[in-house]
Order: sequence, then C-alpha cells, then structure tokens
Amino acid sequence: MTRTNAIDERCTDGKVDLVRLLFVTQSGAVRAHAVDSSKVESAVQTGVTISELVQTYNALGRRDKSGQFDAAGEVRLQPDPTTFQVLPYAERTGAMLCNIETLDGDPWPIDARSSLRALERDLADAGLSPNVAFESEFHLFKQGPNEEVQRVDERGAYATASTRETHETILAIVDALKAQDISVEKYYPEYAAGKHEIVTGHRSGLRAVDEYVLLRETVDSVARDHGYQSTFVPKPFDNSTNGCHIHVSLWDDGNAMYDPEQKELSQTGRQFIAGILEHAPGLCALTAPTVNSYARLRPQIGAAAFVCWGRENREALVRVPAPDSGDPEGSTRIEFRAADNTANPYVALLGLLAAGLDGVERDLEPPEPVTVDPGNLSEKERTDRGVNRLPRTLGQALDALESDATLRDALGADLCKAYLGVKRSHWEAFTRSANSWKRDRLRSIY
Repeated sequence: MTRTNAIDERCTDGKVDLVRLLFVTQSGAVRAHAVDSSKVESAVQTGVTISELVQTYNALGRRDKSGQFDAAGEVRLQPDPTTFQVLPYAERTGAMLCNIETLDGDPWPIDARSSLRALERDLADAGLSPNVAFESEFHLFKQGPNEEVQRVDERGAYATASTRETHETILAIVDALKAQDISVEKYYPEYAAGKHEIVTGHRSGLRAVDEYVLLRETVDSVARDHGYQSTFVPKPFDNSTNGCHIHVSLWDDGNAMYDPEQKELSQTGRQFIAGILEHAPGLCALTAPTVNSYARLRPQIGAAAFVCWGRENREALVRVPAPDSGDPEGSTRIEFRAADNTANPYVALLGLLAAGLDGVERDLEPPEPVTVDPGNLSEKERTDRGVNRLPRTLGQALDALESDATLRDALGADLCKAYLGVKRSHWEAFTRSANSWKRDRLRSIY
C-alpha cells in the first residue's frame, strides 16, 4: 500500500474532509493551506502552489518590502505523507507538515525544514543522529468583556491548587497529543499565574520539530475549545515568561555525549557545548528572534542571560541535567535555555546543531562549568571566567548572526538573507515605536 493510499484510508476512517498543510515561516508563525481530502493524492504528488511573499512577513504581520521577494514568484508546499495526522481537536480535519520546493521540484533554499532535513541526512552519512526534545511553556488566560486579561490563578510554582482550575483543559491537551502519537512525559504548573509546561518525549531531530509544531497547534486549539486563550510569547505579561528549552544528544552506536568509562559527559559532549558557547550571540538571533524575547533573557528570572554552562544550573545558557540513575547513557544530554516559542523551530535546531558540531569538528574546549548563579558573581568574577552577557536586544543578536560565518553557512546564503531581512524589519518596527513591544499583537500570533 502506498503512503497516499494509507492517508486516503485514514481520511475515510476518520471522516476527514479537510487536510491542513502546515509550514512555518521566517517569523516563526505556523501557517496552513487546506485541501479537500479528495485532493490529498494530488497534493502529495505535485504539491500546492503558494506565493513566495508568505516568507517575507515579520512577527507583526508586516511584509519586508525591501526583501528579495516581490509580488511575482511562486513555490510549492510539498506535504510529507509520513507526518499525516487526524486532528482530534478539529472536526473532520487532518494535517501534514510540509517542505517547500521550487516549481522545478528542487528544495527551496529559503525553506528551513528542508535545510534541517539536509543537515540530518549529512549527520546520518557520518553515522550520527540527533535526539531532541522541546520543553514548551505557555500561559492559559481569559479575555474579559472590556478586553482586559484575566489570569487563571495566582498560586505559584508546582502548587497542586494551580492544577485544578485548568485540569480538564490540560487533560484534553494531553489526550489530543497522545492521539497524534506524541508522547507526553510530564506536566506541571510553572512559576507564574496561568503558566504551564508540557514535556514531550525525545525524537529524532526533524520529527521532534514536527511534533513541537503540532503541540503548539494543539494547545491553542484545545484551549479555545475550553474557553481559554493560550500564548507562548516569551514575556506575555509582567512577572511572567515562557521559554522553549531544547534538549539535544548525539547518537552513533551509543550516546556520543556519554563517556561510559567515566560515567559522565564525554569529550564530544564538552566540545558540543563549547561550540554553542562560541556561537551564542548569533545563535540567539535564531532561538530568541523577537524584540519581546529580550525581555525574558535577563539575569535571575529562570532564563539564561550569560554565556556559560553548568551541571544542573538553571541560570546557565547550557545546562547538563542530572542523568537518570537507571539509565545514565540514555539520559545524558545538554539543554539550551535561551530559546523561546517565537522561533522558527527548524531554524533554531539547525543553528544549534551547527554551532555544537562546529565545536566538535574544531576540538573546542569549554571553560570550567559555572556552579553558582552567574548573576551572583561580581562583574570582575564574570570577566575573569569569561562569562559574558548574551545580547540584550534583537538588534545586537542580528548583528552577531550577520558576523558569524559558521551560522551563515549552516543556513545558506538565501535562507540567511531572507531571515535577516524579516527580523531586521521586526527590529526596525520596534525601534520606531517602542511603547508596548506589541505584546497584545504577539499574544494573538504565538
């Protein structure tokens, strides 16, 4: 049975009439075209034509009119049939993740999913496979009759009382994720009112990102069905943040980040960390890519603000979590903490892998791990230890990305140019009107 026939059967069995073709633009927003289920075979075989311009809109929905794309020019959404899902939260609807191809059928250089897939294939040729998980934080809230935001609760981190008001909603989200074969490992209420975190299982690189996109769609859709709004914005309210921590390990015959003799992080793992630290400023432009992101990346609020690493250190840019005692090899990994949900996740993982692999290829050695909150070190102590501040603005991060040859090469010239253009337009829109950081607008997008 062909994959298309299998999808046809699932559409029939699931009474699916519409199939959403999902993709993520440079802005990090999830977009979709939908086709009737009778057109799925045609969509898989020949793609669905869309305008190139869709990739030029920034997070505020404004087109980068000075970019390389104009009104003329089309590409094709090419659905990946292996990603087909019947959506449990949308009546008579399915979904597939898409690559974007040129009209000639070649990978479009602007498409980050295609670029990540190519990197994953290169790693496979070298005998390596990335194992990845995204830890997603989000807020549930209600909009009052006068458009005021009504927070769900004020009870605080991990409080059992914080689980009660949204219990049915969270259960519905978990059930919907499992119905899409997305494993859920943990859930807990986070530090701020209405803030929640769902931890999904580790997957191969591309599949992990695809599942993360489906998670974002699922949370938003189920929340609306239950009378809430959701937001993944990095700084959605005062005294609140949302992160998206990215966990990565590299595997060959075993976990390349684990040293079985020393029973700890391997030399490869240390080199991978060194590469991330080396490229941290430019990497932030890929993982924290909105103006609002830099309201989150501040010292001592549970988000990274300094370029350092540490074992079990939640204020470090790179944390090495404590391994599970029953499976130290399987659980040894790094966690990158300066990422948030406004990122295009394909771009973010592409940059993170490229930075870490550069450290491995160049045999870089990281500095000594930081064992305290770096915000409690004096400025002199941080200077002596090489603990530098991350970019404080999107503008600084974009300048760093533009100067980072390794990250530019990883993206490729076309994707890098398009990405920088869209993000520069976002930064310029903010600098022209720096009054509210457009939080209300961003909450409606992420």
